[in-house]
Amino acid sequence: MARILMIVSAADHVRLTDGTDHPTGFWAEEVAASHRVLAEAGHQVEIATPAGHRPTVDPISLDERGGVDPAEGAKFAEYLQGLDLSAPLKLSGVSADDYDAFYLPGGHGPMTDLVDDADLGTLLNDADARGKTIAALCHGLAALLSARGEDGSFTFAGRSMTSFSDEEERQGGLGDKSPFFVETRLREQGAIVTPAAAWSSEVVVDGNLVTGQNPQSSVATAERVLELLKAA
Repeated sequence: MARILMIVSAADHVRLTDGTDHPTGFWAEEVAASHRVLAEAGHQVEIATPAGHRPTVDPISLDERGGVDPAEGAKFAEYLQGLDLSAPLKLSGVSADDYDAFYLPGGHGPMTDLVDDADLGTLLNDADARGKTIAALCHGLAALLSARGEDGSFTFAGRSMTSFSDEEERQGGLGDKSPFFVETRLREQGAIVTPAAAWSSEVVVDGNLVTGQNPQSSVATAERVLELLKAA
């Protein structure tokens, strides 16, 4: 049995380019579906957030406002109710030595509180140096940007990955009001980003790094993590 740390945003809003705050949080499917796949495989999945704050589910990730079938949204909501999200671990208190894999789901929340979180950056640097599996999904890729070397360079520069694409952000995300475009920002920092067609399931594996493009990639991303853990 592996021990997996799922690192979830605790932000409940994102600041738009027009200066207004847009309600957000984590994306229900990305946490619920990913957690289910990992847990049903017999692994221990623990949840951490910045300062141990309770995470907030993005309300539109549970219904048609977010392109989610209401029946599916109800299933995600039911699964999330079965998780203890009231008292997650504090991100500052966890160690890379204690886990076999690290999983970063999305929603726009990571663009607010994980993108420059120093504790997360240290954790990801340590995990990557040890060759431990690091998975990021959709806007969770923004959290990878917290990982920097001593010279300030992006730890995952030169690595192949996918992410929530600029096209998807314009079609069904925040559009030009988004504080930044994840695909573009990652590429600017030196990553090799190759998203597939919008809203298709896509997973890219580069060594110990697993990245999934969007909510539709949740199950496939978790399954690739299982493959790496089995091979380890």
